[in-house]
Amino acid sequence: MKLHYNTFKGAGIRAVFDPLARLRIAVFRDFPYLYEGTLEYELEYLNTYADADRALLFAVFNGDRMVGATTCIPLADETEEVQAPFRAAGFNLEEVFYFGESILLPEYRGLGLGHRFFDVREAHAASFGAYQLTCFCAVDRPADHPLRPEGYRPLDAFWTKRGYRLEPGLQTTFSWPDLGETVSTPKTMNFRVRPMI
Repeated sequence: MKLHYNTFKGAGIRAVFDPLARLRIAVFRDFPYLYEGTLEYELEYLNTYADADRALLFAVFNGDRMVGATTCIPLADETEEVQAPFRAAGFNLEEVFYFGESILLPEYRGLGLGHRFFDVREAHAASFGAYQLTCFCAVDRPADHPLRPEGYRPLDAFWTKRGYRLEPGLQTTFSWPDLGETVSTPKTMNFRVRPMI
């Protein structure tokens, strides 16, 4: 398997909006997100990243096909729903770098790319010399969710090894339609944070 990697920054991310949007829809259909995505919504969502000069997309390709991607952006450039819990908790938004998705098609998992995604994003955040904290959020689904696959293993242990701790006071709500639904419903998102080293 010969994979290659490309980095896109700010407005340059628009060059790969379509494959990135399609990859997000494909990966986030799986548990725990169960996301019934639309290309229209995705293309609108990605503008947040393309409008931010310091935003980064690191993408994995197999030939011409995007098979994995990860993003990051200064928290000050993120949407209100992402910023709000940090503002309420007294954080300085200008000192926090937010990590967006880390997505891989199933057949490309287990190759160490999850660690590489964090390495790339952490290095990018550190390169500015202005940020004290990196963070991301993940959906909170109950352990007894009816669509939880047999043998499903959450990523908590991996995130903890990377130095990210759950911050109980930081939660927000994102809304999207679950699989088979047409109406968006709110989901609790829990934040994990890590001081810059």
